[in-house]
Amino acid sequence: MDKLRSLHYFAAAAELSSFSKAARHFGVSTAAVAKLVQSLERELGLTLFERHPRGLALTAGGTAYLEACGPALVQLAAADEQARAVTSRVSGTVVLGVQPVIAQECLTPALPRFHALYPDIQLDVRLFMRPTEDQLRGIDAALVLGWPQLAAADLVQRQLGATSFVVCAAPAYWAAHGMPQHPSELEQHNCLCIRSNMGSVMDLWQFQRGDERVSVSARGWLVADNVHRDMVRDLAVAGAGVARLIDWNQMQGHEIARGALVPALTDWQHEEVPPVNLLYPPSVRRIPRVRRVLDFVTQLFRDIEQQRALRQPSTAMPRWAKSPRPRASATLG
Repeated sequence: MDKLRSLHYFAAAAELSSFSKAARHFGVSTAAVAKLVQSLERELGLTLFERHPRGLALTAGGTAYLEACGPALVQLAAADEQARAVTSRVSGTVVLGVQPVIAQECLTPALPRFHALYPDIQLDVRLFMRPTEDQLRGIDAALVLGWPQLAAADLVQRQLGATSFVVCAAPAYWAAHGMPQHPSELEQHNCLCIRSNMGSVMDLWQFQRGDERVSVSARGWLVADNVHRDMVRDLAVAGAGVARLIDWNQMQGHEIARGALVPALTDWQHEEVPPVNLLYPPSVRRIPRVRRVLDFVTQLFRDIEQQRALRQPSTAMPRWAKSPRPRASATLG
């Protein structure tokens, strides 16, 4: 048995919850992936996966084994990446579709490092909001935040990580209006809302603390389209209201880390948060320059996940996203 290959297949199948998706990722047959994973199970004397109609799920033993193997696989991937960067000069253009929030808060700070590794790869970054046929045309890969309903069934969809939310405002706003001690108190505040890619105002802010769940219908004087979500952040910094931002804003150099925004309700978890997905046709992984980009962004979000100390929230598609309506809070009726 090829132990290293079987570990890679096992990790990919766990990440993608599917042997077939793992096979597409590596450009091999589903049978090849299943065979090596089964050989690994026999060698360990351990069942790694439970099979369900909706896909694979790690057993308790499989979860523990992946956690033990994960750091070694990450280190090996990093070593391989450094070696390839030294020994090969991959060149050419890669067209990457990216939503603005991902570009602004995650990708842009990392791109100097990518360019240092691959100085001969040209990145053509394009606005990408929804996985429609028109937006996918001519794109090698796309990064999308949300619950994408794929326009093409043959696309590989890899969830790179969850996000979470943080409710925050400027210090001057909290000083003037008081910081809420319970989510229900947000109904007395001016909440700045964002409209989703599907056209629904995301004004249903849901919280959980232990067994307590609270749904708040957020209201304020501003609603901004997703592409203008930086307007909500900037207005919050200016003291114009309360924003619910993706917790990337807590990373070094961002507004919360700098103290321009102060989080509230930090002992509450946020429910129904959108995942980050990487979409690409299976064939592009065979193109070296595209594979470098895919591997780089995958590692980027893996690093971001490792920085997050919070419990991982559910990324299941919420009711309001399954059947879009003008306001997400309409599902409360």
